[in-house]
Amino acid sequence: MYTEFYGLQEIPFSLSPDPKYIFKTESYLEVMANLQYGIEHCKGIVAVIGEVGTGKTTTLRSAIKGFNREIAAVYIFNPYISVSEFFQQFADGLVLGLGNRASKPELLAAVGKLLATRHNRGLRTVLIVDEAHGLPPSVLEEIRLLANFETNSEKLLQIILCGQPELRDVLNSPGLRQLKQRISLRCSLKPLAGAEVEKYIRFRLKIAGAKQVDLFEPEAIDLTARVSLGIPRVINNICDNALLYGCATGSHTITRSLIEEVLENLDLTPSDLISIVASEMKTVAAVS
Repeated sequence: MYTEFYGLQEIPFSLSPDPKYIFKTESYLEVMANLQYGIEHCKGIVAVIGEVGTGKTTTLRSAIKGFNREIAAVYIFNPYISVSEFFQQFADGLVLGLGNRASKPELLAAVGKLLATRHNRGLRTVLIVDEAHGLPPSVLEEIRLLANFETNSEKLLQIILCGQPELRDVLNSPGLRQLKQRISLRCSLKPLAGAEVEKYIRFRLKIAGAKQVDLFEPEAIDLTARVSLGIPRVINNICDNALLYGCATGSHTITRSLIEEVLENLDLTPSDLISIVASEMKTVAAVS
């Protein structure tokens, strides 16, 4: 592996959503602030929207990791589920212990009782749905109904819907206008600005244990920034391959020519990126 060649303790540009590699941009901090505010003040439904590969899942996992013991979170990441499967996953996440044969009324009664008990003890309960743009309307309608668990002044269940820009279109559909009206906060994760890409690359190299974080020459970073459109997942893919190629050729720095070779072999151009990554994400979600 190239880690030894470049003096790294681990792979710096893995595609896994590891919270320790969170690069705290203004966009990330805005999302985290919205999530914190929404949960602490019982705002009900919060929508987080971001383009493919901008780090939505990593951000959610970072938020969950930061929850204290007063917050119980149920995280649902596969949108390709039926209503019954959704309720079963939700019940399992809350550890209701009802089993697979419980009816919907039984599940809702148990959920309502648990939410009220936790709220009376000053505790928070959060439902987090990743890839929410892929949920069928029937499940989204059930999520809207779950938002009706409330007191006269506060919501008993905080809901975070996270998805790609298509989530806006879903929420704007006439059949889901009641759900849209219940969204109290909206925020978005944006791609990295051009100047942020260099800092991002250096940051991940440092976290991976690099003693020398200027492995990528300025021209290589500039090309990576332009072709990746600032999308972190694409930057990771380019940089990971560049380090692999650099190691294979004995290059101790990553040059523009190495990046060009990577782009050619990956068949990446700016106009292709969104569709390529979207296709990969659909495949991963279907397998999950």
